[in-house]
Amino acid sequence: MPSYAYFKKKIIPLEQANINVMTNFMHYGTGVFEGIRGNWNKQRRQLYLFRLREHYERMLNGCQILNIDMPYSLDELCDITVKVTAKSAFEEDIYVRPLAYKSSEALGVRLHNLEADFLVFVFPWGPYLDTDRARCVVSSWRFPKEVPRQKLTGLYVTNALAKTEAVSGGFDEAIMLNADGYVAEGSGENIFLMKNGKLITPPGSDGPLIGITRNTVIQLAKNELGIDTIERHVDRIELYAADEIFLTGTAAHITPVAEIDRRKIAGGEIGPVTKKLQKLYADIIVNKNTKYSSWCTPVYKK
Repeated sequence: MPSYAYFKKKIIPLEQANINVMTNFMHYGTGVFEGIRGNWNKQRRQLYLFRLREHYERMLNGCQILNIDMPYSLDELCDITVKVTAKSAFEEDIYVRPLAYKSSEALGVRLHNLEADFLVFVFPWGPYLDTDRARCVVSSWRFPKEVPRQKLTGLYVTNALAKTEAVSGGFDEAIMLNADGYVAEGSGENIFLMKNGKLITPPGSDGPLIGITRNTVIQLAKNELGIDTIERHVDRIELYAADEIFLTGTAAHITPVAEIDRRKIAGGEIGPVTKKLQKLYADIIVNKNTKYSSWCTPVYKK
């Protein structure tokens, strides 16, 4: 099944969606991206885009930072994405990558006097972390201080360095600290600790992206399990003594952490709270839990 893209105001085969080598954002990181999951419900033969509007609301906030004049409204962005996904006609889990970017074919470090455009493409993508429980390591690469924390293309170089360092060392994922030495996030995920009946996660002021899945988990933990989430500084040493740890992200879903710095977490197994949240989340993203149907946008017309 071919993939399609919305590019230069048309839906075209993905392989035809090509950008000129002088395009500004390719050189200076002047783009804002999102990652949206489409989850296939085999019984209903329906593909559901999860929290579509929330992703585009965050993208529009990022566009404000980079002075990108988005040519589409929130409703139009959602409509375009549904149409491109439907055109691709996949019957499996997929990933949607929207990108707003400085599209002028002009070099020079700046945000002003540059045109902007939007594209989005769809492709099949299975689990981001190819493991049911991740082995992690605290990275030597720290998240930079005083950067605008949105999904800006130019910000992810440090995350890429951390990820490759971790994988090269035999681990699945990196845990990044911020410039002050507090835990920030994984290279592509938020992080949660379970300790003494409470969930703990770093606050936005410590550097992590405020993830859509992060917010989903906080809400589910409170509403469905009666567990409060505390947002506060997290010291590295706290990771080693946590009852449970898991990572969250659009690509990674909810991934248990079995080990950090060669120290086992929850005995190397999936903790009971993590397991409950995984089950809740897995049902919700394919619209099996109708209480949260508003989070799921169906792609195919019935």
